Amino acid sequence: TAERKILVLFGSQTGNAEDAAERIGRGARRHGLRCRVEALDCYDVAKLIQEPLVVFVCATTGQGDPPDNMKMFWRFLFRRNLPPNSLCQLDYAVLGLGDSSYPKFNFIAKKLHKRVLQLGGNPLLPVALGDDQHDLGPDAVIDPWLVALWDKILTLYPLPPGAEIISPDVRLPPKYTLHCLPEDPPPHDGGLQTTAPRAVPSERHPFPARLVSNQRVTAESHFQDVRLIEFDVTGSGITFSAGDVVMIQPQNSPEDVQQFCQLLRLDPDRQFVLKPTEPGTALPALLPQPCTIQHLVTHYLDLSCVPRRSFFELLSYFATNELEREKLQEFSSAQGQEELYSYCNRPRRTTLEALWDFPHTTCAIPPDYLLDLIPRIRPRAFSIASSMLAHPDRIQILVAVVRYKTRLSKPRRGLCSTWLASLNPEQGDVRVPLWVKKGGMKFPADPDTSVIMIGPGTGVAPFRAAIQERVAQGCGGNYLFFGCRQKSKDFYCKVEWEELVKKGFLTLFTAFSRDQ
Repeated sequence: TAERKILVLFGSQTGNAEDAAERIGRGARRHGLRCRVEALDCYDVAKLIQEPLVVFVCATTGQGDPPDNMKMFWRFLFRRNLPPNSLCQLDYAVLGLGDSSYPKFNFIAKKLHKRVLQLGGNPLLPVALGDDQHDLGPDAVIDPWLVALWDKILTLYPLPPGAEIISPDVRLPPKYTLHCLPEDPPPHDGGLQTTAPRAVPSERHPFPARLVSNQRVTAESHFQDVRLIEFDVTGSGITFSAGDVVMIQPQNSPEDVQQFCQLLRLDPDRQFVLKPTEPGTALPALLPQPCTIQHLVTHYLDLSCVPRRSFFELLSYFATNELEREKLQEFSSAQGQEELYSYCNRPRRTTLEALWDFPHTTCAIPPDYLLDLIPRIRPRAFSIASSMLAHPDRIQILVAVVRYKTRLSKPRRGLCSTWLASLNPEQGDVRVPLWVKKGGMKFPADPDTSVIMIGPGTGVAPFRAAIQERVAQGCGGNYLFFGCRQKSKDFYCKVEWEELVKKGFLTLFTAFSRDQ
């Protein structure tokens, strides 16, 4: 009989596709299949010709682009020299996550499904097109599609005699187990190593850049706090040009970390190593081994993200209190999704706040399940607002500090912008983990081509980089359209623009919506 194993590969930008892939992984384990769940770019694509059964889960980003963690896979798959029958041994299915308010709705999933078919793959089901715009979100499509998928898979790969499907009432083992170390070993600082990195900085090896300055560029009386922040990247090997993006890995606030440890009765100084439950599962790339609870909770677990349905589903297994269990089961059921939406998504309730609401369950969470329960903190992208030609070895960004009200009493705060705004370079050596990636915006190579740039508010950031770069190269023909509320309050880089206008390098058009 065919070997009962399945591979789930995902391309995810914000974590939703990864969450769906993990959900399929749990379904596979319940159906008695050996299962691996991996990001597309971590998988050796040449091995695809040996796989019997693969489910692809992929998001579409921007204007029909593949997520960052499947770009290499995408390039390989569309190579012209791949033989048309190379995947003829493969049973496959594609689950797409998209947003129908964009013209290229689920473009990547549709194109992937078609390409694997072209290469000889055998589709188990039509491609599933999850839609963020649906009242119940992508689950409206995913739920029935998964029922059909497991039916189909069980027909092709029947359970061995005597084996049974693991019932949904039974909790699956965690992905990793935490093994506490004895108290004695010298505390290993899980912080960033400041030794010179060998490789170009990347998500797996960020560069600990020194914060040089953090200045507010809106008037104190203005409602919005916007910062111009500068980092020193000397010795990092980082290079970039106008239009590129800096990725920053933020961390939780000390207050949130302390609250979380108290709620779950965790000792922050406890050291542990992780062991995968199933052999072959890779350890999380960004966690040092050994690691402290403090480091895990500060740098890895996303306490401020809005929890997903899968969070409540796993949490329901730990509930000892009847009322809490019923509510958690409702939130994880298909019928309870509108209820969950108004509890979580509409007010933007955080994971930490949700844990407060289920105190009996929260203090019963086994630490082994923390990495299954709470997603990792995602890096944030900022347009680089400076040019290496004007500021060598420096990166500047323009950051609007995210803060808004919902019906919850505490204002909502952006994790990364709040953390960055709180950093003070005068308090010693302040380091921020970062790396750079190519942006989607390209500026003309020909110095005689004029450029019209439209960047209201903090949207002016990439154009500041471009104008600095073009001025340093002696390019004229720079036209900038900038708008904000008030000339006296949020006109970013005013002095800099006026200098360039005076020197004849820039033509500036402004609009101040509240000044008329």
